[in-house]
Amino acid sequence: MGRSRELEVVVAALAARRHLLLEGPPGTGKSTVLRAIASHAGVGFEFVEGNAELTPARLVGSFDPAAVLSEGYVPEVFVDGPLVTALREGSILYLEELNRVPEETLNVLITVMSEGELHVPRLGRIGSDPGFRLVAAMNPFDAIGTARIASAVYDRCCRLSMDYQSATEEQAIVARELAEAVPRATTGDADGPLVSASVAMVRDSRRHPDLRAGSSVRGAIDHTLLCHELAMLRGWPSMTAASLSMQRNWLCQAGSACVRGARVDPRTSWRSCGRPTSDLSPPTAPLRPRGRRGSGKAWPASRWAPTRRRRSDPGAPGGSAGRRRSREAHHLETRPGT
Repeated sequence: MGRSRELEVVVAALAARRHLLLEGPPGTGKSTVLRAIASHAGVGFEFVEGNAELTPARLVGSFDPAAVLSEGYVPEVFVDGPLVTALREGSILYLEELNRVPEETLNVLITVMSEGELHVPRLGRIGSDPGFRLVAAMNPFDAIGTARIASAVYDRCCRLSMDYQSATEEQAIVARELAEAVPRATTGDADGPLVSASVAMVRDSRRHPDLRAGSSVRGAIDHTLLCHELAMLRGWPSMTAASLSMQRNWLCQAGSACVRGARVDPRTSWRSCGRPTSDLSPPTAPLRPRGRRGSGKAWPASRWAPTRRRRSDPGAPGGSAGRRRSREAHHLETRPGT
């Protein structure tokens, strides 16, 4: 929805037998656009999730060890990977999170994009069908677990940037998802203030100073469905403007659990839900996570607790100089003849 320009560019690039790289934050419809084009054109679609464990063997394929022991290295015992399948069938190979793929795997893709063929040891040459296309996607703003893409990859594909849709288009997406997920949802619910409030909350999270990364339209969909189901459980007939105003604090609490992908600073998150600051009080001490160190995982907000302030005076009883004097005094007291 709202992707007519992107659809036109993708169709033109695939018709020109060009490989494509889609760049944009999560939740902008990159895979949805490509799936719709592949379904309309009647071509195959091979989906590959890019990560650090995507080795060339997983992408290309490998020989079945059990069959090799009995039959040897023959083409019949080779198990095709998604890349070989797309090459032989002329399908679209969609590789998500390209900037998380190891460099040795990217080298295999560079050869395929430039030469249109693949050489597999003990199997031979695999030529590409005329319909084969490689479409990759990545989030250029994510710096966790990613690596820089070599210029050789950029040189062999067309790049298309995809940003978030407008507020009106995101509201239409949320209303459509609500109507599909909740059959009993009425037109007033789908087009009412609940959808507008959810989309506004998500869009504000993208430029809020206390959030490192905002949420996509998926957060608005989750928030709308959660509020709709809670309203049904609590006996509210519909989420009208009056009920939204009465349940403002409740909506903020529900929204804090639905803004997907938003990285919150727990020291300032007390100001992030939009409630009056008089109802809340900020933390009075620095915060630290409780639990094991070095796990590399994000700590939930419930596991943050005030830290103990360290003594800054080295001569204090608990300081380093104080501890040293205590040890010296104890040594003198225990020496014989003192």
